[in-house]
Amino acid sequence: MPSPLFADRPAQPPESGAVDALISQARRLRGEVDAVRRDSAADEDDPQQRWQRALCDLAVHQLDDLGAHLDQLKAGLPGSAPTEAAPSDAAAAYARPVLDAVPGQRQTGSLLSRVGSAEWDLLTDDVHWSDELFQIFGRPHESGPMSLDELPSMVFAEDQPLLQAMVTDCLIDGKPIDGEFRIVRTDGRVRTVHMTGEPVLDADGCTASMWAVLRDVSELRRSERAVRETRDNLRRHQHIEHTERRVAVELQEAVLPPWRGSLRFAHDGPAPLDVAGHYLPAAAPGLIGGDWYDALALPDGDALLTVGDLTGHGVAATSSMAMVLGALRGMAVAGVRPGALLGHLNQLLETSVQPALGSAMCCRYDPATQLLTWSQAGHPAPLLFRDGTGRALGRPEGVLLGATTHAAYEEAATRLLPGDLLLLHTDGLTRTSGRPDDPAGTERLLGLGGRLATARDAQECVRAVLQEFGEGPREDDACVMVVRVGR
Repeated sequence: MPSPLFADRPAQPPESGAVDALISQARRLRGEVDAVRRDSAADEDDPQQRWQRALCDLAVHQLDDLGAHLDQLKAGLPGSAPTEAAPSDAAAAYARPVLDAVPGQRQTGSLLSRVGSAEWDLLTDDVHWSDELFQIFGRPHESGPMSLDELPSMVFAEDQPLLQAMVTDCLIDGKPIDGEFRIVRTDGRVRTVHMTGEPVLDADGCTASMWAVLRDVSELRRSERAVRETRDNLRRHQHIEHTERRVAVELQEAVLPPWRGSLRFAHDGPAPLDVAGHYLPAAAPGLIGGDWYDALALPDGDALLTVGDLTGHGVAATSSMAMVLGALRGMAVAGVRPGALLGHLNQLLETSVQPALGSAMCCRYDPATQLLTWSQAGHPAPLLFRDGTGRALGRPEGVLLGATTHAAYEEAATRLLPGDLLLLHTDGLTRTSGRPDDPAGTERLLGLGGRLATARDAQECVRAVLQEFGEGPREDDACVMVVRVGR
């Protein structure tokens, strides 16, 4: 009995030129995708790269299948009369031109070597399997094809009800077969098989036989599973990153100064301060670091002015920053001078659970004497603007916080005049060439002297700095604080 593969379906060969063009496009696209896959060496620690590599693998599998389908289309149906060929011979004849046209397909496990056909004759109990189907099941030819009753013995126990239901619906109700199940080959390997088929009816409309095509889709399903798993892992990773970022932002907002406009210290001395600060995030959304700025009125009438930056990003960096800033405020309130204060911070970072390096600037301003006393730990020097002209103050000695034990930090003192403007910042503000203290960036800051001199208040000065440095992507986060001495 002829297979429905050929029954009532006369061969209609497509135009060879159109198919050849599709084959060329598919092969070119396959090569380009494979090149992308080879070039994208997956970092096992990066879930996004693993997901992208899995997508490339899946695309290659699907393009291989597409190419084989097009080769089949080009080869066309066998020229022999279908009624004179046995079903198994017909199926083999259908696939063989493509296998011969594509060298090495059987050895590489291509689509065609993973597609087999079968027909079970209900009247004669004859069973016909194609050569490819024997390969899929790992069954030697001498063992012969399996009947419908024997077939479930190679199927996973969990999948046997599905197979039996599909076969029953096909034989009794005439429904087409379309489903997947897992088999255990004779060599013990597990494969996933997709089965499609339909009943073949006799002249009276009764089911005389059942024909099916079985395809080994194990590699395709494995690639799809890899895409799902890497995608789910990427989503979990993104969710964790989003949560950590939210926690880091909330922690940062909790410890940085709550004021956003100018802050005035209403001292009785002749030179009160007008202070404004701003935090500039990095371009990458996850790079919330340990930068800080702070201005605090102390009990003795002095003012604490500080900026700093701890290494690292995320919750660890912001929690360390909160610890350092809390310690700094406490020691300043207790009257500890800037040099000794940085020495204590250095010891704190050395003995903390999460060791870190950091740079810091600590200034103490006495409004009565207008004297600014300051120390630094590997930090850019303060910029002093007077009458529209800026200069960097000479830095006293001081190494990075956490870099060495028992470090000593020198102090420097500068007398400020009414109208003077002090600009403190972290190195991320001027980092344009990968250097922590870029001279070109410092020169750009000093070049703002004329605009800063005409600004109404400290907040307007900060806006001028942001107009110069706040636009465009930023490698690292940064802080800037402007302090103007009242007249």
